[in-house]
Amino acid sequence: MPTQSQFARFAIVGLTSNGILYLAYLLLTYFGLGPKTAVSILFVVGVTQTFFVNRAWTFRHSGNTSRTYVRYWVAYGMGYILNLALLEVFVNLLGYAHQLVQGLLVLVIAAFLFVLQKYWVFQGVASDAPGKLSRADQQ
Repeated sequence: MPTQSQFARFAIVGLTSNGILYLAYLLLTYFGLGPKTAVSILFVVGVTQTFFVNRAWTFRHSGNTSRTYVRYWVAYGMGYILNLALLEVFVNLLGYAHQLVQGLLVLVIAAFLFVLQKYWVFQGVASDAPGKLSRADQQ
């Protein structure tokens, strides 16, 4: 599948997931769950469910699930650390407004995660149909 199609699917998964998770966050906090607890729970739920959707639909990967799942979490950990580091540089050291910086970092981190997923997390075994090996992969 062409990279542009994969990126479009990646964006759809991300936007849809984040929209649903934000509504869940509002609902959980409305019913009394603390914001940090809610966001922590939803982060785990979000990363887990986007793993399965990106694996099957975005990248059509049919390789080892355990290895790719660990790599997926490592990629998100790297994205989180990169996000914090760039906030430190642009907000605390250079004095830019955090709202602007984080708004731009959403795009930067999304691109970073896409590249990691395409070339590291889901590298290798891909198929024309989710969950099935292509003829080339079976040989």
